[in-house]
Amino acid sequence: MSFLLVKRIALVLLVLGVLLQIPFAVNRFRTARLASTIEQMASARTAVPDKGFRDYKGVFHVHSFLGGHSTGTFDELISAAESNGLDFVVMTEHVSSLFDSASSTLNGKHGRALWIGGNEISTADGDRFLVLDGFDGLEALGRKSTRDFLAEVHDRGKFAVIAYPEIFRSWDEKSDGFEVFSLNTNAKNMNPLLFFFDALWSYGAYPELTLAKYVKRPTEDLGRYDTLAQKGEPALFGGNDAHSNIGFHIGDEANNRWIDLQYDRYGMVFRVLRTHVLLRDGIELDRESLMQALKNGNSYISFDVLGDPSGFAFYAMTNDGPVMMGDTAGPVDGSTPEKVLVAESPLKARIVILKDGVPVFEVKSTNRAEYRPREDGAYRTEIYLDSLGSPFESVPWIMSNPVFVR
Repeated sequence: MSFLLVKRIALVLLVLGVLLQIPFAVNRFRTARLASTIEQMASARTAVPDKGFRDYKGVFHVHSFLGGHSTGTFDELISAAESNGLDFVVMTEHVSSLFDSASSTLNGKHGRALWIGGNEISTADGDRFLVLDGFDGLEALGRKSTRDFLAEVHDRGKFAVIAYPEIFRSWDEKSDGFEVFSLNTNAKNMNPLLFFFDALWSYGAYPELTLAKYVKRPTEDLGRYDTLAQKGEPALFGGNDAHSNIGFHIGDEANNRWIDLQYDRYGMVFRVLRTHVLLRDGIELDRESLMQALKNGNSYISFDVLGDPSGFAFYAMTNDGPVMMGDTAGPVDGSTPEKVLVAESPLKARIVILKDGVPVFEVKSTNRAEYRPREDGAYRTEIYLDSLGSPFESVPWIMSNPVFVR
Protein backbone atom coordinates (compact mmCIF):
# COMPACT_ATOMS: atom_id res chain seq x y z
CA MET A 1 0.00 0.00 0.00
CA SER A 2 1.45 3.33 -1.05
CA PHE A 3 2.08 6.15 1.39
CA LEU A 4 -0.32 8.40 -0.58
CA LEU A 5 -3.13 5.84 -0.23
CA VAL A 6 -2.52 5.56 3.50
CA LYS A 7 -2.75 9.35 3.80
CA ARG A 8 -6.03 9.38 1.87
CA ILE A 9 -7.53 6.65 4.07
CA ALA A 10 -6.40 8.48 7.20
CA LEU A 11 -7.92 11.71 5.90
CA VAL A 12 -11.22 10.00 5.11
CA LEU A 13 -11.32 8.42 8.58
CA LEU A 14 -10.56 11.79 10.15
CA VAL A 15 -13.36 13.48 8.22
CA LEU A 16 -15.78 10.69 9.13
CA GLY A 17 -14.77 10.99 12.78
CA VAL A 18 -15.45 14.72 12.74
CA LEU A 19 -18.79 14.28 10.99
CA LEU A 20 -19.85 11.63 13.50
CA GLN A 21 -19.26 14.09 16.32
CA ILE A 22 -21.63 16.72 14.90
CA PRO A 23 -24.81 15.22 16.47
CA PHE A 24 -23.13 15.13 19.89
CA ALA A 25 -21.91 18.71 19.53
CA VAL A 26 -25.50 19.68 18.74
CA ASN A 27 -26.63 17.71 21.82
CA ARG A 28 -24.15 19.71 23.90
CA PHE A 29 -25.80 22.93 22.71
CA ARG A 30 -29.27 21.53 23.41
CA THR A 31 -28.24 20.44 26.90
CA ALA A 32 -26.97 23.94 27.67
CA ARG A 33 -30.26 25.38 26.40
CA LEU A 34 -32.18 22.85 28.54
CA ALA A 35 -30.24 23.95 31.62
CA SER A 36 -31.11 27.57 30.85
CA THR A 37 -34.81 26.72 30.43
CA ILE A 38 -34.84 24.90 33.77
CA GLU A 39 -33.35 27.97 35.46
CA GLN A 40 -35.99 30.21 33.88
CA MET A 41 -38.78 27.91 35.02
CA ALA A 42 -37.39 27.85 38.56
CA SER A 43 -37.59 31.64 38.70
CA ALA A 44 -41.32 31.43 37.91
CA ARG A 45 -42.28 29.05 40.72
CA THR A 46 -45.73 29.48 42.23
CA ALA A 47 -46.24 29.16 45.97
CA VAL A 48 -48.60 26.25 46.71
CA PRO A 49 -50.94 26.74 49.69
CA ASP A 50 -49.91 24.87 52.83
CA LYS A 51 -51.95 21.70 53.40
CA GLY A 52 -50.58 20.94 56.85
CA PHE A 53 -47.84 18.65 55.54
CA ARG A 54 -44.09 19.14 55.35
CA ASP A 55 -42.03 17.81 52.42
CA TYR A 56 -38.81 15.90 53.25
CA LYS A 57 -36.50 14.90 50.41
CA GLY A 58 -34.24 11.89 50.29
CA VAL A 59 -33.09 8.91 48.25
CA PHE A 60 -34.10 5.26 48.30
CA HIS A 61 -32.13 2.11 47.38
CA VAL A 62 -28.48 2.95 48.05
CA HIS A 63 -25.45 0.66 48.38
CA SER A 64 -21.95 1.02 49.84
CA PHE A 65 -18.78 -1.09 49.81
CA LEU A 66 -20.40 -3.42 52.38
CA GLY A 67 -22.46 -5.26 49.77
CA GLY A 68 -19.59 -6.20 47.49
CA HIS A 69 -21.10 -4.48 44.42
CA SER A 70 -19.93 -0.97 45.19
CA THR A 71 -16.76 0.95 45.88
CA GLY A 72 -18.55 3.77 47.71
CA THR A 73 -17.41 4.69 51.20
CA PHE A 74 -19.42 6.05 54.11
CA ASP A 75 -17.53 9.34 53.87
CA GLU A 76 -18.53 9.69 50.21
CA LEU A 77 -22.16 8.93 51.03
CA ILE A 78 -22.42 11.39 53.90
CA SER A 79 -20.70 14.10 51.87
CA ALA A 80 -23.07 13.52 48.92
CA ALA A 81 -26.13 13.69 51.18
CA GLU A 82 -24.88 16.91 52.76
CA SER A 83 -24.11 18.60 49.45
CA ASN A 84 -27.61 17.73 48.22
CA GLY A 85 -29.34 18.90 51.38
CA LEU A 86 -31.04 15.53 51.83
CA ASP A 87 -33.22 14.82 54.84
CA PHE A 88 -32.95 11.03 54.66
CA VAL A 89 -31.17 8.17 52.89
CA VAL A 90 -32.43 4.58 52.79
CA MET A 91 -29.54 2.11 52.52
CA THR A 92 -30.25 -1.33 51.02
CA GLU A 93 -27.06 -3.33 51.49
CA HIS A 94 -26.83 -6.83 50.03
CA VAL A 95 -27.17 -9.48 52.72
CA SER A 96 -24.23 -11.49 54.02
CA SER A 97 -24.08 -14.86 55.78
CA LEU A 98 -21.17 -13.59 57.89
CA PHE A 99 -22.54 -10.38 59.41
CA ASP A 100 -25.62 -8.16 59.67
CA SER A 101 -25.01 -5.68 56.86
CA ALA A 102 -28.13 -3.63 57.71
CA SER A 103 -26.91 -2.76 61.20
CA SER A 104 -23.33 -2.36 59.97
CA THR A 105 -24.18 0.29 57.40
CA LEU A 106 -25.12 3.92 58.07
CA ASN A 107 -27.95 4.27 60.58
CA GLY A 108 -29.26 7.22 62.57
CA LYS A 109 -28.24 10.84 62.12
CA HIS A 110 -25.09 11.67 60.17
CA GLY A 111 -24.88 15.33 59.27
CA ARG A 112 -28.39 16.65 58.64
CA ALA A 113 -29.68 13.40 57.11
CA LEU A 114 -31.42 10.48 58.80
CA TRP A 115 -30.07 7.12 57.60
CA ILE A 116 -32.02 3.86 57.53
CA GLY A 117 -30.21 0.53 57.17
CA GLY A 118 -32.12 -1.90 54.97
CA ASN A 119 -31.26 -4.91 52.83
CA GLU A 120 -31.58 -6.23 49.29
CA ILE A 121 -32.24 -9.96 49.05
CA SER A 122 -33.54 -12.63 46.67
CA THR A 123 -35.84 -15.49 47.70
CA ALA A 124 -35.62 -19.13 46.67
CA ASP A 125 -38.17 -18.31 43.94
CA GLY A 126 -35.78 -15.76 42.40
CA ASP A 127 -37.85 -12.74 43.48
CA ARG A 128 -35.89 -9.68 44.64
CA PHE A 129 -36.92 -7.48 47.57
CA LEU A 130 -35.75 -4.44 49.46
CA VAL A 131 -36.47 -5.00 53.16
CA LEU A 132 -36.95 -2.01 55.44
CA ASP A 133 -35.39 -2.01 57.81
CA GLY A 134 -33.05 -4.99 57.71
CA PHE A 135 -32.35 -7.40 60.54
CA ASP A 136 -29.89 -10.06 61.64
CA GLY A 137 -30.75 -13.46 60.16
CA LEU A 138 -32.42 -12.06 57.06
CA GLU A 139 -29.88 -13.77 54.81
CA ALA A 140 -31.17 -17.20 55.88
CA LEU A 141 -34.69 -16.27 54.77
CA GLY A 142 -33.42 -16.04 51.20
CA ARG A 143 -33.53 -19.83 51.12
CA LYS A 144 -37.30 -19.80 51.63
CA SER A 145 -40.12 -19.37 49.13
CA THR A 146 -41.42 -15.88 48.52
CA ARG A 147 -44.61 -16.68 50.45
CA ASP A 148 -42.73 -17.90 53.54
CA PHE A 149 -40.19 -15.11 53.24
CA LEU A 150 -42.86 -12.41 53.25
CA ALA A 151 -44.72 -14.05 56.13
CA GLU A 152 -41.63 -13.92 58.34
CA VAL A 153 -40.71 -10.39 57.29
CA HIS A 154 -44.21 -9.27 58.23
CA ASP A 155 -44.12 -11.21 61.52
CA ARG A 156 -41.08 -9.12 62.46
CA GLY A 157 -42.94 -5.88 61.74
CA LYS A 158 -40.80 -5.06 58.68
CA PHE A 159 -41.94 -4.38 55.13
CA ALA A 160 -40.74 -5.62 51.75
CA VAL A 161 -40.62 -3.70 48.49
CA ILE A 162 -40.53 -5.51 45.14
CA ALA A 163 -37.31 -4.67 43.28
CA TYR A 164 -36.44 -5.50 39.67
CA PRO A 165 -40.07 -6.24 38.71
CA GLU A 166 -38.91 -7.40 35.28
CA ILE A 167 -37.67 -10.65 36.93
CA PHE A 168 -40.39 -10.90 39.59
CA ARG A 169 -42.80 -13.86 39.41
CA SER A 170 -44.82 -14.22 42.62
CA TRP A 171 -47.51 -11.68 41.78
CA ASP A 172 -50.17 -13.39 43.88
CA GLU A 173 -48.24 -12.76 47.12
CA LYS A 174 -48.97 -9.60 49.11
CA SER A 175 -45.96 -7.28 49.17
CA ASP A 176 -45.81 -3.85 50.76
CA GLY A 177 -44.35 -1.77 47.96
CA PHE A 178 -43.22 -1.74 44.35
CA GLU A 179 -40.14 -0.07 42.86
CA VAL A 180 -41.61 1.18 39.58
CA PHE A 181 -38.44 2.96 38.48
CA SER A 182 -34.74 2.22 38.98
CA LEU A 183 -32.16 4.73 37.84
CA ASN A 184 -29.56 1.97 37.66
CA THR A 185 -31.76 -0.29 35.52
CA ASN A 186 -32.58 2.63 33.24
CA ALA A 187 -28.84 3.30 32.82
CA LYS A 188 -28.19 -0.33 31.91
CA ASN A 189 -30.76 -0.07 29.13
CA MET A 190 -29.11 2.98 27.56
CA ASN A 191 -27.15 2.64 24.32
CA PRO A 192 -23.58 2.64 25.71
CA LEU A 193 -21.97 3.96 22.52
CA LEU A 194 -24.36 6.89 22.19
CA PHE A 195 -24.03 7.75 25.87
CA PHE A 196 -20.22 7.54 25.71
CA PHE A 197 -19.95 10.15 22.96
CA ASP A 198 -22.71 12.27 24.48
CA ALA A 199 -20.82 12.18 27.78
CA LEU A 200 -17.58 13.26 26.08
CA TRP A 201 -19.28 16.47 24.97
CA SER A 202 -21.76 17.16 27.78
CA TYR A 203 -21.01 15.22 30.96
CA GLY A 204 -18.32 17.52 32.31
CA ALA A 205 -20.59 20.58 32.36
CA TYR A 206 -24.00 18.93 32.78
CA PRO A 207 -23.60 15.44 34.31
CA GLU A 208 -27.12 15.16 35.76
CA LEU A 209 -28.87 16.40 32.63
CA THR A 210 -26.73 14.19 30.40
CA LEU A 211 -28.01 11.19 32.34
CA ALA A 212 -31.58 12.51 32.67
CA LYS A 213 -31.97 12.82 28.88
CA TYR A 214 -31.80 9.02 28.67
CA VAL A 215 -34.57 8.44 31.22
CA LYS A 216 -37.72 6.73 29.94
CA ARG A 217 -41.16 6.45 31.49
CA PRO A 218 -41.39 3.01 33.17
CA THR A 219 -44.62 2.19 31.35
CA GLU A 220 -44.54 -1.59 31.80
CA ASP A 221 -43.67 -1.45 35.50
CA LEU A 222 -46.26 1.23 36.17
CA GLY A 223 -48.81 -1.07 34.55
CA ARG A 224 -47.77 -3.89 36.88
CA TYR A 225 -48.03 -1.58 39.86
CA ASP A 226 -51.48 -0.32 38.88
CA THR A 227 -52.71 -3.91 38.64
CA LEU A 228 -51.53 -4.58 42.20
CA ALA A 229 -52.99 -1.30 43.47
CA GLN A 230 -56.44 -2.36 42.28
CA LYS A 231 -56.28 -5.30 44.73
CA GLY A 232 -54.52 -3.70 47.68
CA GLU A 233 -52.61 -0.66 48.81
CA PRO A 234 -48.91 -1.22 48.06
CA ALA A 235 -46.71 1.86 48.08
CA LEU A 236 -45.06 3.12 44.90
CA PHE A 237 -41.27 3.62 45.08
CA GLY A 238 -38.51 4.96 42.84
CA GLY A 239 -34.99 3.69 43.42
CA ASN A 240 -31.66 5.37 42.80
CA ASP A 241 -29.97 1.95 43.10
CA ALA A 242 -26.79 3.95 43.69
CA HIS A 243 -23.50 2.03 43.70
CA SER A 244 -20.86 4.56 42.63
CA ASN A 245 -19.16 1.87 40.57
CA ILE A 246 -19.43 2.91 36.91
CA GLY A 247 -16.13 4.16 35.46
CA PHE A 248 -12.50 3.28 35.93
CA HIS A 249 -9.44 4.38 37.84
CA ILE A 250 -5.71 3.83 37.89
CA GLY A 251 -4.05 3.64 41.29
CA ASP A 252 -2.18 1.49 43.76
CA GLU A 253 -3.17 -1.14 46.31
CA ALA A 254 -3.59 1.57 48.97
CA ASN A 255 -6.48 2.93 46.86
CA ASN A 256 -4.56 6.05 45.88
CA ARG A 257 -6.16 7.06 42.57
CA TRP A 258 -3.99 8.86 40.04
CA ILE A 259 -6.70 8.75 37.36
CA ASP A 260 -10.29 8.52 38.55
CA LEU A 261 -13.17 8.68 36.06
CA GLN A 262 -16.51 8.07 37.77
CA TYR A 263 -19.85 8.44 35.98
CA ASP A 264 -22.24 7.63 38.82
CA ARG A 265 -20.89 9.44 41.85
CA TYR A 266 -23.37 9.57 44.70
CA GLY A 267 -23.59 13.36 44.60
CA MET A 268 -24.68 13.31 40.97
CA VAL A 269 -27.07 10.36 41.27
CA PHE A 270 -28.71 11.95 44.33
CA ARG A 271 -29.49 15.07 42.29
CA VAL A 272 -31.27 13.24 39.47
CA LEU A 273 -33.98 11.22 41.26
CA ARG A 274 -35.38 11.76 44.74
CA THR A 275 -38.08 10.43 47.01
CA HIS A 276 -40.22 13.03 48.80
CA VAL A 277 -42.01 12.05 52.00
CA LEU A 278 -44.90 14.08 53.44
CA LEU A 279 -45.35 14.29 57.22
CA ARG A 280 -48.12 16.17 58.98
CA ASP A 281 -47.15 19.39 60.73
CA GLY A 282 -46.00 18.65 64.25
CA ILE A 283 -44.59 15.21 63.41
CA GLU A 284 -40.80 15.19 63.54
CA LEU A 285 -38.76 13.27 61.00
CA ASP A 286 -37.32 10.27 62.83
CA ARG A 287 -36.85 6.59 62.11
CA GLU A 288 -40.39 5.63 63.09
CA SER A 289 -42.19 8.44 61.25
CA LEU A 290 -40.11 7.98 58.09
CA MET A 291 -40.66 4.22 57.99
CA GLN A 292 -44.39 4.63 58.53
CA ALA A 293 -44.73 7.27 55.81
CA LEU A 294 -42.79 5.13 53.31
CA LYS A 295 -44.88 2.07 54.12
CA ASN A 296 -48.12 4.06 53.84
CA GLY A 297 -47.11 5.61 50.52
CA ASN A 298 -47.30 9.18 51.87
CA SER A 299 -44.66 10.02 49.30
CA TYR A 300 -43.90 10.71 45.66
CA ILE A 301 -40.89 10.37 43.38
CA SER A 302 -39.47 13.17 41.29
CA PHE A 303 -36.70 13.90 38.83
CA ASP A 304 -35.49 16.86 40.87
CA VAL A 305 -32.82 17.59 38.26
CA LEU A 306 -35.65 19.12 36.19
CA GLY A 307 -36.99 21.34 38.95
CA ASP A 308 -37.62 21.52 42.68
CA PRO A 309 -41.01 19.83 43.29
CA SER A 310 -41.34 21.00 46.90
CA GLY A 311 -44.92 22.12 47.39
CA PHE A 312 -46.37 19.47 45.09
CA ALA A 313 -49.48 17.88 46.52
CA PHE A 314 -52.02 15.30 45.44
CA TYR A 315 -54.99 14.74 47.71
CA ALA A 316 -58.72 14.19 47.97
CA MET A 317 -60.66 17.05 49.52
CA THR A 318 -63.26 15.70 51.96
CA ASN A 319 -65.37 17.08 54.81
CA ASP A 320 -62.64 15.95 57.20
CA GLY A 321 -59.93 17.79 55.32
CA PRO A 322 -57.37 16.66 52.71
CA VAL A 323 -56.64 12.94 52.36
CA MET A 324 -53.09 12.72 51.08
CA MET A 325 -51.55 10.27 48.65
CA GLY A 326 -51.15 6.82 50.13
CA ASP A 327 -54.32 7.16 52.24
CA THR A 328 -57.92 6.05 51.64
CA ALA A 329 -60.65 8.62 51.06
CA GLY A 330 -63.65 6.28 51.26
CA PRO A 331 -65.91 5.04 48.45
CA VAL A 332 -67.96 6.84 45.84
CA ASP A 333 -71.37 5.62 47.02
CA GLY A 334 -73.68 8.61 46.78
CA SER A 335 -74.27 8.72 50.53
CA THR A 336 -71.35 11.03 51.31
CA PRO A 337 -70.46 14.48 49.93
CA GLU A 338 -68.78 14.45 46.54
CA LYS A 339 -65.00 14.07 46.71
CA VAL A 340 -62.62 16.19 44.71
CA LEU A 341 -59.13 15.03 43.75
CA VAL A 342 -56.67 17.91 43.62
CA ALA A 343 -53.17 18.03 42.15
CA GLU A 344 -51.02 21.11 42.75
CA SER A 345 -47.65 21.88 41.18
CA PRO A 346 -45.16 24.69 41.95
CA LEU A 347 -44.28 24.81 38.23
CA LYS A 348 -46.70 25.19 35.34
CA ALA A 349 -47.05 21.72 33.90
CA ARG A 350 -49.28 19.17 32.25
CA ILE A 351 -51.15 17.30 34.97
CA VAL A 352 -52.50 13.82 34.25
CA ILE A 353 -54.77 11.99 36.72
CA LEU A 354 -55.03 8.22 36.29
CA LYS A 355 -57.50 5.70 37.67
CA ASP A 356 -56.10 2.19 37.99
CA GLY A 357 -53.42 3.22 35.50
CA VAL A 358 -55.79 4.65 32.88
CA PRO A 359 -55.72 8.43 32.26
CA VAL A 360 -59.10 9.95 33.13
CA PHE A 361 -58.25 13.65 33.25
CA GLU A 362 -55.59 15.92 31.78
CA VAL A 363 -54.95 19.66 31.79
CA LYS A 364 -52.02 21.55 30.30
CA SER A 365 -49.84 24.47 31.41
CA THR A 366 -51.34 24.86 34.86
CA ASN A 367 -50.45 24.79 38.54
CA ARG A 368 -53.64 23.08 39.68
CA ALA A 369 -56.06 20.39 38.51
CA GLU A 370 -59.34 19.20 40.04
CA TYR A 371 -61.19 15.99 39.21
CA ARG A 372 -64.37 14.51 40.69
CA PRO A 373 -64.08 10.71 40.66
CA ARG A 374 -67.16 8.86 39.48
CA GLU A 375 -65.97 5.38 40.47
CA ASP A 376 -63.92 3.74 43.18
CA GLY A 377 -60.30 3.08 42.29
CA ALA A 378 -56.64 3.86 42.88
CA TYR A 379 -56.07 7.41 41.62
CA ARG A 380 -52.58 8.79 41.11
CA THR A 381 -51.08 11.62 39.15
CA GLU A 382 -48.17 12.19 36.79
CA ILE A 383 -46.81 15.70 36.16
CA TYR A 384 -45.04 16.55 32.87
CA LEU A 385 -42.86 19.56 32.00
CA ASP A 386 -43.66 19.64 28.28
CA SER A 387 -41.90 22.98 27.83
CA LEU A 388 -38.54 21.23 28.34
CA GLY A 389 -38.99 19.42 25.03
CA SER A 390 -37.91 15.89 24.13
CA PRO A 391 -37.83 13.48 25.90
CA PHE A 392 -39.55 15.17 28.84
CA GLU A 393 -42.94 15.47 27.21
CA SER A 394 -43.13 11.67 27.63
CA VAL A 395 -41.18 11.32 30.91
CA PRO A 396 -43.04 12.41 34.05
CA TRP A 397 -41.32 14.96 36.26
CA ILE A 398 -43.36 13.68 39.23
CA MET A 399 -45.06 10.33 39.88
CA SER A 400 -47.29 10.24 42.95
CA ASN A 401 -48.59 7.48 45.12
CA PRO A 402 -52.33 6.90 44.76
CA VAL A 403 -55.22 8.24 46.74
CA PHE A 404 -57.43 5.20 47.24
CA VAL A 405 -61.11 5.93 46.67
CA ARG A 406 -62.95 2.88 47.97
